[in-house]
Amino acid sequence: MINDINEIQFPKLGWEFHIDPTAFTIFGISIQWYGIIITLGLLLAALYCFPKMKRFGIDSDKAVDVVLFGIIGGIIGARTYYVIWKWDDYQRGSFGETLKAIINTRNGGLAIYGGIIGAILVGYIVCRIKKIKALPMLDITVIGLLIGQGIGRWGNFVNQEAFGSETDFFLGMTGGRIQQTVSELGMPADQLVHPCFLYESAWCLLGFVLLAAYSKRRKYDGQIALMYMAWYGAERFFVEGLRTDSLMIGSIRVSQALSAVLLITSIILQIVIGFRVKRDPESFVLYANTEESRLLIEEARRKSMGMKGVDARIEDDDDEIGILPDEDDNEETEISDEPVDEDEEIPDDEANSDEIEEDSNETDDFEEDKTKEEK
Repeated sequence: MINDINEIQFPKLGWEFHIDPTAFTIFGISIQWYGIIITLGLLLAALYCFPKMKRFGIDSDKAVDVVLFGIIGGIIGARTYYVIWKWDDYQRGSFGETLKAIINTRNGGLAIYGGIIGAILVGYIVCRIKKIKALPMLDITVIGLLIGQGIGRWGNFVNQEAFGSETDFFLGMTGGRIQQTVSELGMPADQLVHPCFLYESAWCLLGFVLLAAYSKRRKYDGQIALMYMAWYGAERFFVEGLRTDSLMIGSIRVSQALSAVLLITSIILQIVIGFRVKRDPESFVLYANTEESRLLIEEARRKSMGMKGVDARIEDDDDEIGILPDEDDNEETEISDEPVDEDEEIPDDEANSDEIEEDSNETDDFEEDKTKEEK
């Protein structure tokens, strides 16, 4: 038995960790490692995604609002999803106490599928408002989401939660809180359990590397999002089967059932769309390759350089090529002292001048002849 509740062990690897879930306290408020780790995952995802948005035809300045509101929607969705399936754990005597228990997320209680659903719904609404193409935005977002998930799962490690069933696997883990939990579940307290957080973290980070590399060769908008559904759905289906704290509907694990639906749906859609792309590739042009996207990116580039956009550039060009002042005209029309090539074509103005001079000479000759006849 482990007496220290904050101790975590991997006995077969000889690893021991002592981690207090509370990182520090400021102004009487305890800041948890769980929140810090999730925030770190979000920051790393943003640092990767924003510079890459141009590749997907997205103006990163406009996408800021989508990301910010998507994060808020994801947090609300994750908490709501978890509380719905764990309502008995949060229901209190008064409304105020119940609400306080729901809002308090410092000790965990966020469901990733709820977060994904909330982020996508809110992000889609903001995309419509900001007139941003949703599918390209979703493609780059899910790549960043894999970073956030891969890092964020270590918050479960600190809290000693989201672990699996008994195992003799060399990665088996135990801990002070884990032993308390498994004892309540009727399992031997000293039994090692699957580190499900580690499985999911490794799988998500590997998925990030693979999808990020493939994104350069994607065939249609939304393809990366479908690949994410299949990748994450497959992993979550198997890992969820190992969990001891799954959200349940009767005897059915909610996340496992949802993972199966996502996996099957993604495979079917990828096959159907793949055949359609082969038959009619012109109907599946990437948004990043369209003229609309190029103009938006170019306008964003000009704005970042301190210009007001395409209209401002056009006005500046008009000023440059407009009618010049009289002084400039006089300066540019000064007579040159350089000899003129006889074979050179005479401008229209000079030709007209010569014709007028010839006509004048002919008139003078005619008048001279007439005078002689009169005499």
